[in-house]
Amino acid sequence: MDLPENSGGSESGARRRTVLWGAVGGVAVVAGTGLSWWRQSGPSVAEPVPGFWAQQWQTPQDAPLAMRQFQGRPVLINFWATWCPPCVEELPLLDRFAAAQGDKGVQVLGLAIDRKEAVIPFLQRVPLRFPVALAGLSGADLGRALGNLAGGLPFTVLIASDGAVAQRKMGRVTDEDLSAWAAVK
Repeated sequence: MDLPENSGGSESGARRRTVLWGAVGGVAVVAGTGLSWWRQSGPSVAEPVPGFWAQQWQTPQDAPLAMRQFQGRPVLINFWATWCPPCVEELPLLDRFAAAQGDKGVQVLGLAIDRKEAVIPFLQRVPLRFPVALAGLSGADLGRALGNLAGGLPFTVLIASDGAVAQRKMGRVTDEDLSAWAAVK
């Protein structure tokens, strides 16, 4: 992939390509490690991926959101972005599901694979009752480790209260999906 050279000279362009290829290589290593782990793990594990419950994200309001606060409860993680039309279309459905689940049911969490500058105005137009965190590229890596090998959006994963991955879905969720998933404990 050729990157355009900037007016600063070819040295900065070469440096940019080196950084880009280093990042691509890092993502490939993380994805391969996650895939290997996923293939070797049994159906019921304490963590969906190593270190899952230790992860922490920032909300659009710059507050920390720690995954460990959801441990021991079913959690539906929706990977989405403001620039993804199917993601935007399914958010009201997920919001209604989250409201219906209340404090005792499945916890919904939105991980935005997006920039803060895009997410804040979006959430002002489309307020959500479930927590949203800014995951950026590390969120895409987590999605791959949880089974989204293509890296597409939207991608939704349901983690059971025992930490096992109970369901995965690439593409928009439906009312039928959510009704079935509400029974997961």
